[in-house]
Amino acid sequence: MSESFCPRRVLVTGGAGFIGSHVADRYLAEGCEVTVLDDLSNGKRDRVPEAAEFVQLELNSHEVDSVFERGGFDLVNHHAAQMDVRVSVADPALDARTNVLGLLNVLECARRHETRRVVYISSGGVVYGEPTVIPTPENHPLRPLSPYGVTKLIGEQYLHYYARVHGMDYAALRYSNVYGPRQEPHGEAGVIAIFAARILEGESITIFGDGKQERDYVHVADVVEANWRASTRSLPAPDTIVARAWNIGTGRGTSVGKLADVLMAGAGCEVERVFEAARAGELARSVLDTAKAEQELEWRPAVPLEDGLEQTMRYIERRINSQRAADSP
Repeated sequence: MSESFCPRRVLVTGGAGFIGSHVADRYLAEGCEVTVLDDLSNGKRDRVPEAAEFVQLELNSHEVDSVFERGGFDLVNHHAAQMDVRVSVADPALDARTNVLGLLNVLECARRHETRRVVYISSGGVVYGEPTVIPTPENHPLRPLSPYGVTKLIGEQYLHYYARVHGMDYAALRYSNVYGPRQEPHGEAGVIAIFAARILEGESITIFGDGKQERDYVHVADVVEANWRASTRSLPAPDTIVARAWNIGTGRGTSVGKLADVLMAGAGCEVERVFEAARAGELARSVLDTAKAEQELEWRPAVPLEDGLEQTMRYIERRINSQRAADSP
């Protein structure tokens, strides 16, 4: 499919976050006017591109409507979310307030102000539950095993409703495990950053379970390219949820143990591996089939894992050295 939509005024929710800030950079590089909306609960102000307008607001705020009124956006890229599975299990209502009610507030504003397209960030790591097919295609049964997975799926269902009833165009991108520069070394989704930081500091790393569990690690640069293509390509008719959903991964699984091997080799040092009990509900394997994105979005991952890990390691090393310099008298 070729480009058919040229966004000019773009709102990026969650644009102060790890992935959202990279996506905002790309829209600016393509000549778009960009507004970033973020409540900074997890995002960082210094990640927001200087050329973007920044608005600090919660998704549920009634003031979001005035942001749409001023902005005249023709595209919304919705990265803002509560994305910690453990938080969703501990407080499902909190998860739903952000991921369902917050999304609905954004969609209603988009509908009222005639925003033409929404790029919605879903999760290939949770909407399928424990997959029976590896790599997992988009038409696999959807049976999430966490409140976070439930809310991501509900978001896709709401978008399908808005498309069929209100004519709102949209694309849902189901990410695998995204890594790369700007990822912080904490949180469930940041295992690469966590391991890299601890290895560089000469500290032990903790592996939950036997280390054989596999994940699909995709570099943030590839994810940014997928967002741009979902923002500009002609898309198939939204007859079903699956029609407007695309897996964004690599189709290649890497075990946690192998990940540790590669990072330690890159750092040129070995650290102790501490094994703890597997976390309840953790999937044994999560690897995404990307054939649909390759065909319909003309997208495919381009950054080899080894190259991406080296780049990420060097970024975290610079951050550590910068912090040490700042802390020294």
